[in-house]
Amino acid sequence: MKKRIIFATGNENKMKEIRMILADLGLEILSMKEAGVFEEIEEDGMSFEENAEIKARAISRVMTNDIVLADDSGLEIDYLDKAPGIYSARFAGEDTSYDIKNRILLDRLEGVPDEERRARFVCAVAAVFPDGTVKVVRETIEGQIAHEIVGENGFGYDPIFYVPEYGCTTAEMTPELKNELSHRGKALRAMKKILEEKFREGEL
Repeated sequence: MKKRIIFATGNENKMKEIRMILADLGLEILSMKEAGVFEEIEEDGMSFEENAEIKARAISRVMTNDIVLADDSGLEIDYLDKAPGIYSARFAGEDTSYDIKNRILLDRLEGVPDEERRARFVCAVAAVFPDGTVKVVRETIEGQIAHEIVGENGFGYDPIFYVPEYGCTTAEMTPELKNELSHRGKALRAMKKILEEKFREGEL
């Protein structure tokens, strides 16, 4: 039976990015919900890498014949001692809209000059393979926190994450450019190389 990739997320925006980047692997790519998995996973790791692995392992215990991928990603703001960091999704409450989360962060950086607004998006992607082996990669995109919410294309913290080299926020980028530059895009491509190598070596 041909292997499938199950991605431990129910986020449709994220699944669009994942499918764009991993499309040419020629494998069926399903979210955990599409695969019929509704596990409640407690993310109690102390790093992006640990949380990604916790999620991937939890799903792989149910989907033992599939390749299970999971990511953990977030925003680190140097001025706020790298907050919200691993708590990015839960910052100001999990059910709080990102409009409100973004506004809170902008308020906390009110009056802070550009050179002190350094920030990065971090993404760790973990893979658990049917034989139980685990691989984890981590990538980042560097930038700074904008002074206002700008852009309609992204989601989450994209409208306040400004990339000086491109003169725009990641929410103003085309999906293609964002996938090329983003933390998740880089991490997924790094994981894709690992998957391709395993296919070449006949491990999958």
